[in-house]
Amino acid sequence: MKKSTRITVHKNTEGITQEISDEVAIEEPLEYSLCFGPTASRSNKNIAITMRTPGNDFELAMGFLFSEGVISNKNDIVEISRNDGLDDDSNRENTVLIELNESVKLDPDKIRNFYINSSCGICGSSMVEGISKIQSIDSNASNLAINESVLRQLPKNLRQKQDAFGVTGGLHASALFNVKGEILTLFEDVGRHNALDKLIGKQINENALPLSSFGLMLSGRTSFELVHKSALAGIPLIVAIGAPSSLAIEAAWEYEITLVGFLNSERFNIYSYPKRII
Repeated sequence: MKKSTRITVHKNTEGITQEISDEVAIEEPLEYSLCFGPTASRSNKNIAITMRTPGNDFELAMGFLFSEGVISNKNDIVEISRNDGLDDDSNRENTVLIELNESVKLDPDKIRNFYINSSCGICGSSMVEGISKIQSIDSNASNLAINESVLRQLPKNLRQKQDAFGVTGGLHASALFNVKGEILTLFEDVGRHNALDKLIGKQINENALPLSSFGLMLSGRTSFELVHKSALAGIPLIVAIGAPSSLAIEAAWEYEITLVGFLNSERFNIYSYPKRII
């Protein structure tokens, strides 16, 4: 799927306006639907709409359901497909139908309907309610340690991998990296939470959780929601180009995650668990 589209804009430079062609990031809605329950009496329910950049929608759905506690691994899902039960087939590519294993127990009355904004996600609404239920990372169990000089190389490595950002300048990125600073996988999206859900969803599909031997790099700021999702995936280190929020820092200490912000080639700040940076 295309991540960007070309449009005509009027660009003003030093008081002179001219018409030019430019690339902008695509943002479209994606509707999540669940199929669940015993084989003899399956139920279907629309549970969420998110604004996202098209592409990797199945990984996005897996990451979202994992973060919401609906699934714990790929075996909880029988199949992910487009929703074919629509009156208007033109919207099919903006739908995802997730068929859950009948062993997954869900109370239909407790499945909330979400509208997920591309800029703030669900703003931690369900996550704040369930923060005490998350098993935090045992910092002594994670042997991850990374040299500070490697960290300072990461912004350059990330930018080289951000194909869509290079064209549009309008997408967030979440990237998994190793102790050598190598970017192993990267996802871009107009929503920073979507980019991370896509990344986590891919790792769930590969049975790769927990991600205790890797770090996460974010192209922008760090919110509580992103720290929470990282903790669920077992990520012990988060580094970001931008600033963290106060609640993100508190959560990083609670989850025993090393949190780095304002990272560039010359400097960075460590906000929690500095022992992993050597």
